[in-house]
Amino acid sequence: MDLKPTKPLSGFIELLPAQQRCFDECARRMQEVLKYAGYSRLDLPAIERAEVLTDKDNWDEIETQIFLFQKGDTKMGLRYDGTVGLSRFVAGHINDLAFPFRVYQFARNYRGERPQRGRYREFWQMDIDVLGIQGLSTNYDAEIVATLARMYESISDIVGSVKVKVGNRRFWNAMFEYLGLTAEQSRAVFVLVDKKDKISDFAEGLRDTVGADKANEINSVFTNGYRSFLNKTDNLDAAINEMDNFMKLLGVMGVKNAEIDVSIMRGHAYYTGIVFEFFSVDYPELPAVGGGGRYEDLVSKFSKTKIVGVGASIGVSRLLVALMEMGKIDLSRWERPVDVAILVMGDDNLQYALTVESALRAAKIPSVAYLDTDKKFKNQIEYADKIMAKYSMIIGEDEVKNKQVSVKDMATGEQKTLSVADAIKLVAGGAKK
Repeated sequence: MDLKPTKPLSGFIELLPAQQRCFDECARRMQEVLKYAGYSRLDLPAIERAEVLTDKDNWDEIETQIFLFQKGDTKMGLRYDGTVGLSRFVAGHINDLAFPFRVYQFARNYRGERPQRGRYREFWQMDIDVLGIQGLSTNYDAEIVATLARMYESISDIVGSVKVKVGNRRFWNAMFEYLGLTAEQSRAVFVLVDKKDKISDFAEGLRDTVGADKANEINSVFTNGYRSFLNKTDNLDAAINEMDNFMKLLGVMGVKNAEIDVSIMRGHAYYTGIVFEFFSVDYPELPAVGGGGRYEDLVSKFSKTKIVGVGASIGVSRLLVALMEMGKIDLSRWERPVDVAILVMGDDNLQYALTVESALRAAKIPSVAYLDTDKKFKNQIEYADKIMAKYSMIIGEDEVKNKQVSVKDMATGEQKTLSVADAIKLVAGGAKK
């Protein structure tokens, strides 16, 4: 009989134990930042109705990203991010929530796009949002960026430092209006600007799309700076001042490594104002590791009440798994999940060994007992070595009789026979080193 495959499907992630412990520690630290920033966690369904995930306005962009299927008469899909499901949730519970509503999600998401380094078909993402009824101060946009910056800082010893680049969709809408571009031209320029650093014929593409004169105007945004368009129109002035004030607020909030980059557009069709992306400073070969922006129309698909939101997401898998695959994360600190291996020399000594194990765990010392009590000492000590336990506690007939344990330091080979209380003190002190 042929054996079945052991590898997962392409684009789906499996981590080894040390990798998973590193992943979990990073997730814990980031969620702790969110806890103290007053965000509540939501755990929404992974499956949504197809009409929730798609619509005629953004079908071209989203269609290739969704895993769609049907059960009976119901068409469904796996969520590809957290914002659409959140919008449905908020609209359905609008009378149950306090606004501004501060919320985060940490969940698996699914996209049908071609897998590549840093982009997966199944991935963990952390989504952070603030939503308000009728309006929402742009101060919350800055607060979201500052929160993400603190989240990245909480894991900087593992993944290195990041920088944030800020753009503004309102600026480009005002530019397109100022230049008199058609809707079709505006969409085409939007795509060109979004891919500016990835294409070699950006200037040529602009000329082909809007003509030489207007192409020169757009190019001057990058050569002379966005502020060179002050005093052109009221809408441009408003967008430029919004960006300037936003950067000042980020400074007050302690955000470092922030800069304006008007080529940051974000791909989702629902962003309407300030947008931003975070990039790794130490590993610039990575794509953006997080980002977001303001959305003002998405919830209107579910509610007649005007709900404005600003949100962001951290591609936790994109960042951590990519760095692990590149060998950029030192996993040595997560290779020792167990401090003490309890070695039981015969079944008659098992009950006492289990009381010792309970005492260790009550003292919050990670410990495991080797329960194959018929195995020889050689087999058991080899197991302790393989799991990289810092200590072994050996329990035989004499230890049971005297209510003691023999403690072996696995690094030095030194061995002592102690009371259980003294043994716990010994390993507790050694485990902190």
